[in-house]
Amino acid sequence: MRKIIHIDMDCFFAAVEMRDFPELKGKPVAVGGSSQRRGVISTCNYEARKFGVRSAMPTARAFKLCPSLILQKSRFDAYAEASDQVFRIFHDYTPFVQSMSLDEAYLDVTDADLPSGSATLLAQIIRERIFKETGLTASAGIAENKLLAKLASEVKKPNGQFTIDPSMVEKFMHQLPLGKIHGVGKVTSDFLASLGFKACCDLLPFTRFEMNAKFGKLGEYLFFAIRGVSFSPVVTEWERKSLGSERTFSEDLTDPTLLQMKLNELTLDIQESLANYTDKKIASLQVKIKFHDFQLTTIERTGLEVTAENTWALFLDRWSQDPRPIRLLGVSVKFASSTQSSQLSFDALSLSE
Repeated sequence: MRKIIHIDMDCFFAAVEMRDFPELKGKPVAVGGSSQRRGVISTCNYEARKFGVRSAMPTARAFKLCPSLILQKSRFDAYAEASDQVFRIFHDYTPFVQSMSLDEAYLDVTDADLPSGSATLLAQIIRERIFKETGLTASAGIAENKLLAKLASEVKKPNGQFTIDPSMVEKFMHQLPLGKIHGVGKVTSDFLASLGFKACCDLLPFTRFEMNAKFGKLGEYLFFAIRGVSFSPVVTEWERKSLGSERTFSEDLTDPTLLQMKLNELTLDIQESLANYTDKKIASLQVKIKFHDFQLTTIERTGLEVTAENTWALFLDRWSQDPRPIRLLGVSVKFASSTQSSQLSFDALSLSE
C-alpha cells in the first residue's frame, strides 16, 4: 500500500507578508493587484476570509466586503525563496515530490525512512521543520493515494493534519459533496446537482457501465473517485504542454489599432519565450479574449506559426462578429506531446468551469 502526504501551505503569499511585516498580524491582509488597475486577489489570510474575501476575486469587490483590508503588492522573489526552503525540506525525506504550485506538493513516502513506520508522524515532523525554518505553517493530508491525501489536507486546515486510514475511506467518502472531489468544478457540480446527485453516496448505486453511459469519461473518473480510489502516481517530472502570455488592461479597449498593438506585444513575448523550447513542436496557436463583462472566449487553430499576422487574424475571426469592449487579451501555444498521457482529461468540462 502506498503512503502519500499532501502538503498545502496556509494562505502562503499572505503568510509570507505577515512573517516579514509582523505589524500585519491579526489584521485582514490580501496580496494582489490594485483596484484602480482592476487587479484581482492572489490570496488572503483567514482574517480577510471572514469578510468573504477570496482568491481570484476582483480587488475592488474585496474592498467593498472588507473596507479595512490591507492590500500588499506581490513580492514573487520572497515567495519563491520561501517555496525553495519548503521544497528542500520535502526532498530531505523523499525524492518523490510532485510540485503543484509554489505552496503545494504531493510526497510519496512509501519507501521513505518513516518514524515508527508512520507517514502521519513524518508529516508532523515535516510541518514542524517548515515552521521552525521558515516561520510559516502548513496543513497536511495523509492517505493511500493522491485523491484522498488532498481531501484529507482540507480537514484540519489551517496548521493541522488529518490521516485517512484505509478502514475510514468508505465512511469518509460517503457523505462527501461531489464538488469537493478534485476535478469537479462548480459547473460540473451544479450540473450533477441538477440531476439529483450532490454527495458521493448518491452515485454509489450505479455500476461502472452505467456511469460511463451517463457521463462518459467523467463517469469513469467518478466511479472510482467516489469510492476513494485513484491510480494517479506522484509525478516528479513534468512535460510542459503550453506557453502563454496575457494582459489585463486598466481600461476596456475598443480601438482596433490599439488592440492590434497589444496583440503584437503578446506575440513578441511568446516568440522570445519559445527560444527556450527549441525541442518542442507547436501543435496549435490560441488567442484568448475576455470582454468587459468578464465573458471569456478563445480561438484556437492548428498548423499556424506564431506570427503577429496569425494572432491578429484569429482575433478578428471572433471580434468582428462580437465587437464589444475588451478587458483582457492573451496569446498562447500548445505543444505537441511527446508521450500519450494516461491521465483522464475533461477538456470539454474545464472550458466551462
